[in-house]
Amino acid sequence: MTTTPSTGLPSGPSGLPPVTAEVAAGALDLLPARLRKRLDGAVAKVSGRPVEATPDGVLVRVDEDTAVTLKVTNGIVARADDAVCGCLLAPACLHRAAVLSLAPLAEDTAPPGAPDAAPPKTPEAEAAAPTGSTIAPAPAGTSTSTSTSTSTSTSTSLGTNRSTALHTLRAAATAVLVTGVTGSGAVHRAELLHAAHSARLAGLQLHSAAAVRIARRLGEARSEDPAFRLPELSAELAELLDLVQRPADAVTPARRAYRPAKPLRLYGLFTEPVVTASGYAGATTYAVAPDGTLRTVSDVAPGGPERAVQAAGSPVPGGCALPLRAWGDGGGVILTGPTVSPDGRIGGGARLRSVRAAGAQWHESPLDALWQRPPAAQLAAALDWLAEPADDRTAGGDLLFLTGTVCGGGFRVVGGPALQLLAPDERPELPYAENLRLLASRPGLALRLIARAVPDRPGGVHALAAAWTGHDGESVRADLGLRRLNRSHVPAHIPAPVPTQTDPLHLVAAAPPALPVELDLLRRAVDRTVAGGRAVTAASADGELPRRLRAVGLATGADCALSLAETAADRRHDALGRLLPADPDAFAAAWLAAAVYTSAAVRSLLSAAWSATGPDHDTRAISGTVDRTVAPRSASDQA
Repeated sequence: MTTTPSTGLPSGPSGLPPVTAEVAAGALDLLPARLRKRLDGAVAKVSGRPVEATPDGVLVRVDEDTAVTLKVTNGIVARADDAVCGCLLAPACLHRAAVLSLAPLAEDTAPPGAPDAAPPKTPEAEAAAPTGSTIAPAPAGTSTSTSTSTSTSTSTSLGTNRSTALHTLRAAATAVLVTGVTGSGAVHRAELLHAAHSARLAGLQLHSAAAVRIARRLGEARSEDPAFRLPELSAELAELLDLVQRPADAVTPARRAYRPAKPLRLYGLFTEPVVTASGYAGATTYAVAPDGTLRTVSDVAPGGPERAVQAAGSPVPGGCALPLRAWGDGGGVILTGPTVSPDGRIGGGARLRSVRAAGAQWHESPLDALWQRPPAAQLAAALDWLAEPADDRTAGGDLLFLTGTVCGGGFRVVGGPALQLLAPDERPELPYAENLRLLASRPGLALRLIARAVPDRPGGVHALAAAWTGHDGESVRADLGLRRLNRSHVPAHIPAPVPTQTDPLHLVAAAPPALPVELDLLRRAVDRTVAGGRAVTAASADGELPRRLRAVGLATGADCALSLAETAADRRHDALGRLLPADPDAFAAAWLAAAVYTSAAVRSLLSAAWSATGPDHDTRAISGTVDRTVAPRSASDQA
């Protein structure tokens, strides 16, 4: 993430500010077919051109005689008129489309820091059918039959729009899967954005958000952004393909519904920096109510990593002088007139007021209860949370509260496995990696840790905050992404504890949890399909993987691998020997079944591995049980 020199506007790796999905898709929609074929080459040429800051945006000189100007409003390019090219073919020109395709995508909805702001209305949104479940009363003088007829016609039209939007989304996602990341260019990305816009107008908000996230991931991959991770794109594709199979009449809200709540007494837990690929940054403070419920307060706005540090010092909404970071570091507040969303986010409405209150340490009530749950139960809940649609997840559902000891370069969890502590973000502006290296240099140091599960790296967790006993017995509590630690914060000499019969390996780095090799190979095959598409899957398929999966009792996994290979290589002929066209839908269905099966198997095996006690535990022994558990879900998806 970079920032334009004079304006301070947020920008992506290309130096361009974020643009909305509608603007990016509309630019490509204006291009004639002959220019669309040249778009990827134009994007490659524009990527090396300088970006100059202007008073209200940026200017890109695509050649000596032509420049594209982007006007920024509230940190993003929000309207088609805000992107102007100086050539004679504008706005239906290759220069404008290339610049907008190169720019990062803005968030589909407002960031968590602005929960009460109404989404902007567009002419298309005004013309769209209503997405609510209620029917407005008929005007005075209108007969009931006329009103009923109108509402029935509207419902029928809305259902047709949703069916069309689902079909368009399915086709766009399937096209990305068939061609893979390496073959998906600006046109595939534009088709996804068009489908997302249609879904949004039809009231399919979850579908639209998933499509925009996939388009954003494709943009990261094309620009070689370090933030791109293939497993995340695989998960997004699987979520979208799963969503489009659901009934078209499932309506999701456009925004989180913030509702007035009673006064809240909250104890600060920790503060996490937030930096997104779409040009937003800030901080989120997690707090705990007396009943143990997690709540969050965020300050997220357009900006880069430096804004994350600044936002951590911003005050708690409602007039309280306590900064977010100080609140998360053991402070307490009482909120009156708050608005709270179903997922636990606290809004910043005009009626909100806040005052300071006594906080609590991690070993005190009510925070201490978070660390009393068995680690395996916490992991199982976090993995179930990750399996839910992104917009249905409650705040903090993926957090793990672990107690353990630094040992052998890892972290030995009491009542759980040995783990690697991973940095959630390796940007130099955020001290995650530096702090973890310092903690790893103190074997024997007892920690209380707040971490996040990483399903695609079963032997590790993302470390977010930690607490330990420092010099002279004082307690040290640190947000690892915000507070830069030094040697004075960690005791230099730690007496080695005496091993006991119940914990003889207290300081020995036991092997971290690992998946069976065969399941890991299936997971790699799923990700390889997303990376290389149908052609790579067909070329790399053989009968060895299904055979190995059956040998360890993963029969359903073997069926999924075999079906994926067969649909990828399916080139049937008709009665006259002519080659029939490939069936992309069958290939997408086989891939989705393999992806769903792999995800469910990983969750089950990881939970079992964390529950295991003893170094000789073999995760293959439970493969048959896992296979029977996830087989019904996989079979239904494949059907």
